Amino acid sequence: IFASSRLFFVGARNGHMPKLMAFLNITQLTPVPCLIILGLITLSMLTTSNVFVLINYASFVESTFITLSVGALLYLRYKEPERNRPIKVNLVLPILFFLLCSILVCVPIFTQPWDVGFGLVIVASGIPVYFLFCRFKKPAWLQNIFWSLECTVQKLCIALEEETGEEEEATVGQSKNALDERGEAPELERLHQD
Repeated sequence: IFASSRLFFVGARNGHMPKLMAFLNITQLTPVPCLIILGLITLSMLTTSNVFVLINYASFVESTFITLSVGALLYLRYKEPERNRPIKVNLVLPILFFLLCSILVCVPIFTQPWDVGFGLVIVASGIPVYFLFCRFKKPAWLQNIFWSLECTVQKLCIALEEETGEEEEATVGQSKNALDERGEAPELERLHQD
């Protein structure tokens, strides 16, 4: 839950998930809304009576995405060999890993097709959510609903959006330019310094 919440947070920060998942708690600097959402998802997974079926769903989906990621890495190594790479490894390791992941993806397709199909349905159910929350321009009434939901989540989780480097520089620049004619800081900054 703790590692996945950061993945959800970064996805939301980049616009791939709902904005309310891109909030950080102001005291702990943790993605509390993501932790709560993943906690609820985890609790809903406990409703199944057969934990092995749940493991099959999750392992197939995870192995599929890992296989696709490593396959993309190998494709880029072949198509763009001159590209700068901070970490270089011998190609034997990624190729071996790709083959093992491919086996983990292909074997369940033949041995447990219903579990694989249901896992794919679960993944596909995220597509309409993505388009509804992230991709399409929402009508004004729906934007108002999302805005009130985001405000409520911010208040409940004591959370804000993460500042980017540009916003931090702008804040510092504004505080430097906020001197009055006598060269002194305004009253609010004097209170803040005390």
